[in-house]
Amino acid sequence: MSGADFLSVLFIALGLSADCFAVALSGSIAQGKTSAAPLLRLSSAFGGFQALMCILGWLAGQTVVNFIAEYDHWVAFGLLAIIGGRMLWEAFHDADEHEKSADITRGLLLLTVSVATSIDSLAVGLSFAFLQVNIWLASLTIGITAFTITALGFLVGRKAGQLMGKRAEAVGGIILILIGLRILIEHLLGN
Repeated sequence: MSGADFLSVLFIALGLSADCFAVALSGSIAQGKTSAAPLLRLSSAFGGFQALMCILGWLAGQTVVNFIAEYDHWVAFGLLAIIGGRMLWEAFHDADEHEKSADITRGLLLLTVSVATSIDSLAVGLSFAFLQVNIWLASLTIGITAFTITALGFLVGRKAGQLMGKRAEAVGGIILILIGLRILIEHLLGN
C-alpha cells in the first residue's frame, strides 16, 4: 500500500471512529470514576469489531452488502435508541443498591454498541475489495484507530462525568439517541 493509499485508509478509519468516540464518551460520562478495565474492554471491542466488520464486508460481496444496506441505518438507530432510552430512564429513576446503571462495557450492551458502531465498516470493506486495497493492513489500521479514538472518548467522558455528577447518565443517553438519529437521517436523506 502506498503512502497516499495509507493516508486515505487512515482518514476513512478516523471517520469510522467518530461514532466510537461519541458512544465511548456518553458511556463513560455515566460511569464517572472507573478503572482501566472498562476502557480496555470498550476500546478492544470497538477496535476489534471495526476491523472484523471491514474484513467481513470485503469477504461478503455485493449481494449481502446490498441486502444489509437497505436496513442497516434502522438497526443502528434502534440499538442506540434502546440503550440511550435505558440510560435516560435510569438517570431519572433511583436504582436500588443492587442494581447498577447501564454499563456499555459489559455483556450484551457491549456487543450491541460494538455492532451498532461498526455497521458502516462492513460497507467500507466491500469498497476496499473493488479498490484493490490490502484488506489486512486496512483493517488493522481501522481497528487500531478505533481502539485509540474510543479510549480517548472514554477518558474525556470520564472527566465530564465526574464534573456533571448524577445526571451525567441522562446526557450519555441523549448522546446515544442523537447518534442513532444522525445515522438514520443521513441514510434516509442519502437514498
